[in-house]
Amino acid sequence: MSHQARALNRAQSAIRGWLLLGGLSFTLLPWYFLADKSVLEALPGVLGGAETAGGLIQMLRHGKAWLAFAVVGLLLGGIGCALPAGRAQGRWLALGGGIGAVGLLASGFAIGTRGWSFDWLTASFGALGLTQFGIGLGAALTLVALLMLLGAGIARLGGFRGDVFVASSVVFCGALMALFVALPVLKALAGAFLDDAGRLSSDALWERIGNERTWGLGCLNVVGGGQRCGVAWNTLFLALLTAAGTTALGTMIALLAERGSARFKKPLNVLALLPIITPPFVVGLGLILLFGRAGIVNQLLEAAFDITPTRWFYGAFGVWLAQLFAFTPIAFMIMRGVVAGIGASLEEAAQTLRANRRITFLTITLPLLAPGLANAFLVGFIESIADFGNPVVVGGQFSVLSTDIFFAIVGAQYDQGRAAALALILSAFALAVFVAQRRLLGSTSYTTVSGKGDAGVPMPLPDGLRRVIIAITLPWLAFTIVVYLFAFAGGFVQTWGRDYTPTLHHFITAFDVQRGEFGLVFSGTAWNSLFTTLKLSAIAAPLCALLGLLIAWLLARTQFRGQSAFEFGALLAFAIPGTVLGVSYILAFNVPPFELTGTGLIIVLCFVFRNLPVGVRAGTAAFKQLDKSLDEASAMLRASTATTLRRVVLPLLKPALVAALVYSFVRSMTTVSAVVFLVTAENELATTYIIGRVGNGDYGVALAYCTVLIVLMSLAIALINALVGERRLGRRALGVSHG
Repeated sequence: MSHQARALNRAQSAIRGWLLLGGLSFTLLPWYFLADKSVLEALPGVLGGAETAGGLIQMLRHGKAWLAFAVVGLLLGGIGCALPAGRAQGRWLALGGGIGAVGLLASGFAIGTRGWSFDWLTASFGALGLTQFGIGLGAALTLVALLMLLGAGIARLGGFRGDVFVASSVVFCGALMALFVALPVLKALAGAFLDDAGRLSSDALWERIGNERTWGLGCLNVVGGGQRCGVAWNTLFLALLTAAGTTALGTMIALLAERGSARFKKPLNVLALLPIITPPFVVGLGLILLFGRAGIVNQLLEAAFDITPTRWFYGAFGVWLAQLFAFTPIAFMIMRGVVAGIGASLEEAAQTLRANRRITFLTITLPLLAPGLANAFLVGFIESIADFGNPVVVGGQFSVLSTDIFFAIVGAQYDQGRAAALALILSAFALAVFVAQRRLLGSTSYTTVSGKGDAGVPMPLPDGLRRVIIAITLPWLAFTIVVYLFAFAGGFVQTWGRDYTPTLHHFITAFDVQRGEFGLVFSGTAWNSLFTTLKLSAIAAPLCALLGLLIAWLLARTQFRGQSAFEFGALLAFAIPGTVLGVSYILAFNVPPFELTGTGLIIVLCFVFRNLPVGVRAGTAAFKQLDKSLDEASAMLRASTATTLRRVVLPLLKPALVAALVYSFVRSMTTVSAVVFLVTAENELATTYIIGRVGNGDYGVALAYCTVLIVLMSLAIALINALVGERRLGRRALGVSHG
């Protein structure tokens, strides 16, 4: 059997599998979401009850006539599946998948909507006695199957070079981003164009943001002291400084870890990751204990030089320093994989041509870092404009867009329209940097990992550069240790600032364990939030990492219409402040067909799509280093696209996979703003528990909890690295001789 015939057979088997999954899900799984029952509890009633029945019974017995869209879609897909591979099959599959998926979603939104400006349509369905509920497992799997059939049909019609896997992946990922990124964001941002009466108004946007507070440039007026710049300029200038600083520091730490002395590698990896596994307000607290008005630095200055303590730290400088501290590890994680992937043979070739190490670094190594530098800058910029915790803690009178948005939502003014208008500015900033990055990189090739062997020795850093890097990075990492020592000392003393008696009382309050009649009883007040956070984060992390790398692979290895919009959609959730994203999820998913508010699933989805851009950017930077000949060689050996991705590409992406897994897990464990509106009594998270303790003035328990979180996340990072392993490129370690 020829290679082409094998590929067609595999694709046909996949199409039949998706068709079978759709039929079984529609018939034998609960169609609607049940808040008070699990899927296993609902299965006995799948052929009868109005709440627990599958889609087929809901349609035939309980009057849900619009579910016929699924039946029509699956039947048309079945006709296509029975045909031989070709354009005729593609037409039937695309027609079936399109009618089924679009029909179900359109009817679901129309029947279940409230407050979506479809009141006439809702009233019409209501008059007919039609009601809709949130979709359950059966509906979700049926929709997935229909989307896969649609993708297969597009491939059979000639799209995506006839590759069913690629076409289905693009359709599936595009649908996910449309539903869980574009839909909630557009729902929230639409408020910027509505006046106070809820009517569409072209003047509403300008009335909200066309003012001095947003765009003022008073800070540039040297004569008129005391004036401030608008929040838009504050946000932009701060983001540019933060992105530049984090990219530079992250790159230097990555170079020192990968090209410096071997003794630096493990300590650097540990210390550089400390800020990312810490709840954001702990970093702010540590900095305040150091530089605040009553901080150690001010107290020492007063004692030594009689300098009166002031609030000099609060403001733009304090926010910038806190953001450098918080976001440098992200740049390091991105740059570490890029530095490790540079082909040593290129550097050896330059040195063979009598270029010294400094010239080689400037002409070979540094240009090959360009994709990583651009991606690190982009992520740092978006992180900065979306940051909420640091400006609130140490910003003082220095306002940025994210804090103005927060207070517009939760403050006395409750101006959702202004919050949406300011969020539009953030999206515009992110889009501008995204476009600039693409223009800067252009179509230049940065491939360094090909199918050829590369056993070269990585070039040591030039002596001058190594000394500069050590002089900058080691004090920075020492500063990291100092901040943590001050921040977490509060968990081990009776009362910070008054009674420094060592105690474990705060840990016992939060994590006490008693022996009960039937075994151990977790009686501490923090156990419930910890178990919930661990469970939801462990679910979200692999989903986020795999989806991010799949999207990165689609962007790097395929060409299709709308690719730029597809890529920006994957970044959109990062450009929106967490508070706005959380509110947008409530607005979008508190009504059918996606009635998720109050469940753990909405928190998982928020985790996945909030952290998705890091997986995409890390994967994109890594893919630019992998030669396409690897994919082509695998295809010549009769491997399918899915097999090539799993067995050839994925092992070479281990640094990017580790970065995506670690980042998505720890950020899910420590995020605050994105989920503060989504948690419930049943789904309390660690960060909301800590915020509650801080609000009550119980800093000891809050800091004790943070200490436990850091230990747990450190263990989780070690476990992820052990399970994923390291990428092996056949190179000798630095300093190993040729002999």
